[in-house]
Amino acid sequence: MAGAYGLLYGRLNLETTSPKIHLPRLSAAFEGFRICQLSDIHIGPFMPAGEIRKFAAIANQLKADLIVLTGDYVTFDPGTQYAVVEALAGLRAPFGVYGSLGNHDAWAGVENSIAELFRRVGIRILRAEAVPIRSRGEELNLIGVDFESQRRFGPSAPVKHLLADIEPLVARDRVNILLSHNPDTFGRAAELGIDLSMAGHTHGGQAALEFISPEIAPSRLVTPYVAGWFSRPGGQLYVNRGIGTIGVPIRIGAPPEITVYELTRG
Repeated sequence: MAGAYGLLYGRLNLETTSPKIHLPRLSAAFEGFRICQLSDIHIGPFMPAGEIRKFAAIANQLKADLIVLTGDYVTFDPGTQYAVVEALAGLRAPFGVYGSLGNHDAWAGVENSIAELFRRVGIRILRAEAVPIRSRGEELNLIGVDFESQRRFGPSAPVKHLLADIEPLVARDRVNILLSHNPDTFGRAAELGIDLSMAGHTHGGQAALEFISPEIAPSRLVTPYVAGWFSRPGGQLYVNRGIGTIGVPIRIGAPPEITVYELTRG
């Protein structure tokens, strides 16, 4: 019964969350600025291109100022990269659409090619890059990084120094926002003075069974950052549950999510 629920309902029961993020360094020009995040698309038999287009249309209807994508567009098949980019090509926001890459994009060997495909449709993938988001003479510093982990994760080799490739990109005089698929980069991001990290990767546990106990989530075996908002000195993190699935196409207690952040000085 639980499996049928997770397949037929939980997998498609989209939740739109609207966290208000308090950033003391936020300039007045960005008070109320809204950022929409989609993550973990995982195009495949249980997430066809047509379904992805529906999620993209919902994201557009939310009328955010900026749209960000945080990786795992494909799962294992590199041939699916063309369809997932085409399905997301209709995303539009006044301040643009940006993204980062996930571990499955690396495992499928499509990091370079999918970044180029996204570029052709007007979506910029940030690979250890930063871009200024400008409004009324003020700026946010948006940074993106490829998947990084200090532990070997599947075929991905461990990284000795997390986020070393973006350290020079962190701005000291404005708010920094990081797109990093892996939430485990958060500790280092906070040390670097990155005000807000946006991540995915965990699918919220996918079969979290949170209605029994919040501790019953497979992702908790590898990260303390399974879903939602976290804070530590120096920064904040939000982990989006994503819209796709991996392995068993079931979601229980971890519905798919589109996040719309509202930034405020508070």
